[in-house]
Amino acid sequence: MPADALPKVLIVAPNASARFGGEAILPLHYYRFLAELGFPVRMIVHHRNREELFPLAQQRPGSVLFVPDTRWHRLVWRIFSRTPDRVRDLIGGAILNALDDRSQARLIRRVIAEHGVDLIHQPSPVSPLTPTGLHKFGVPLIVGPMNGGMDYPPGYEDYEGRLTRLAIRLGRAGAKLLNWLKPGKLRADVLLVANDRTRRALPDPTHPGVETLVENGIDAKMWPAPDVPGGNSRPGRLRLAFMGRLIRLKGVDITLRAIALARQQGVDVTLDILGDGEARPALEALTDELGLRGSVVFHGFRPQDACAAVISTADALILNSLKECGGAVVLEAMAMGLPVIASDWGGPADYVTRESGILVHPVPRESFVERLAAAMITLADDPERRRRMGHAARKIALRDYAWAKKIDRMIAIYYRTLNRPAPGSSALADHSAAANSRAIPVMSSAARLVGTE
Repeated sequence: MPADALPKVLIVAPNASARFGGEAILPLHYYRFLAELGFPVRMIVHHRNREELFPLAQQRPGSVLFVPDTRWHRLVWRIFSRTPDRVRDLIGGAILNALDDRSQARLIRRVIAEHGVDLIHQPSPVSPLTPTGLHKFGVPLIVGPMNGGMDYPPGYEDYEGRLTRLAIRLGRAGAKLLNWLKPGKLRADVLLVANDRTRRALPDPTHPGVETLVENGIDAKMWPAPDVPGGNSRPGRLRLAFMGRLIRLKGVDITLRAIALARQQGVDVTLDILGDGEARPALEALTDELGLRGSVVFHGFRPQDACAAVISTADALILNSLKECGGAVVLEAMAMGLPVIASDWGGPADYVTRESGILVHPVPRESFVERLAAAMITLADDPERRRRMGHAARKIALRDYAWAKKIDRMIAIYYRTLNRPAPGSSALADHSAAANSRAIPVMSSAARLVGTE
C-alpha cells in the first residue's frame, strides 16, 4: 500500500514519554505503532519531552515538534507542584494547557500548510473535563480515550482536605464553563471514553460521537510471561508486588496493615514495592511499626524492564488503590501471568474478573484491611488456584488489551471518521513489512504482536 494512501495523522498531547509514566506513555505508543506501520504520522508535545524523544525526532526528521517551555510554564509548575495531586492535575494542568495553546496552534498550522493533515488525534490529557481547542483547524478531531470522573469511596472523605475538595468542585465547575468557551470536546468528531463513568463526566454526555475504548494497553514484549514462573508452589506463602507512585490514594498503608494481619494468622506474605513518592517515609515508618521490615522491600523507582524482572518472581500483584481511574499496572501484571488482588473501585474493576483475580470492595472502610488479608490468605493457601488465575489473566490481557489490537481499533476509527474504506489487516501487514527499514526499533509492529502468547 503506498504511503500516500494512508491518512496523515497529527498527534497532539502535553507529554509523550515512557519516563514520566502514567498517561504520558499513551501518545508515544500511538506515534510509535503508527510510524512503524508506515503512517505519515507527526506529533506535537511540550519541550520537556525533547531529551527523551530526540532519537525519534532524529530518526524521522520533522515528525516530532515541541511546544517551547516559557517562564510562565515554569512558574505555574512551581506553584502547583506543591498542591495535592488532584488540584495540580485539574487546575494546574488546565493552566499549563492554556499556556501551550498559542505555540501549539502555530505548530499545527505549520504542519497543515507544509505537509497536510487528514485528522488530529489528542490521546491526552485523559481527563474528560480538560478543555481543548483542537476543533478549529478545519480537520476532523478525535479525542481520547479518556478516563475520569472518579471520587473516593464513601467513608474515605478524609483522604482529601476541605480546601482540596472545594478546589476540585470549583475546578470542575470552571472546566465545564471553559468547555463552552473552548468547545473542542463539544465539536469533536469522536470522543473515546474508557467507561460509562467517564461518559457521564463529559461536558456533554449526549455527544453523538462517543465510543468506548479503554485507554491503557499492553506491550507484550515489555511484559512477557516468564519461561519459568518465579512464583512459589508451596501453600502458606505469598509474594506480592506493588507498582506505582507512593501517594496516599494508592492505599499502600492499608496494604501493609493487611499483610501484617495475614502474617499474624500464620501466612508468610511478603511485598516488593516498586515506585517512589511523597508517602514513602511514612510507609517505611509504618513498615517498622508493624514489624514488617524483613518482609517488605522498597525498591524505589525502577525502569520498566527492572520492574518486569521483579514482577516475574512474584505470585500476585496487589493494588488496593482508593481512586484509580485506569490502573495500567494491573494489565502489565496480568500480561505476565499474575493474578491480581485489587480494589473493586475504579479502573481495576474494569480489568479484573473472577477468573483472573480477587476484587475487594473498599466499603465498609472498617473491614477493608480484614477482607484484603482474607484475599491474601486465599491465594497463599491455593497455589493451583493462583496458577489458573494467572493463566486466565494473561489470556485476557493479550486478547483484550494488547496495544496491537488497540491500534487496529484506532485505525478503524480513523478511517470511519474520514469516511474512507479501511484497508484489510493483510494490506497493513504488507505495508509494515515494506516499512521495516525505517521502523521504530523499540516497538514491534501490530502485525507481529497480534496473537503473542
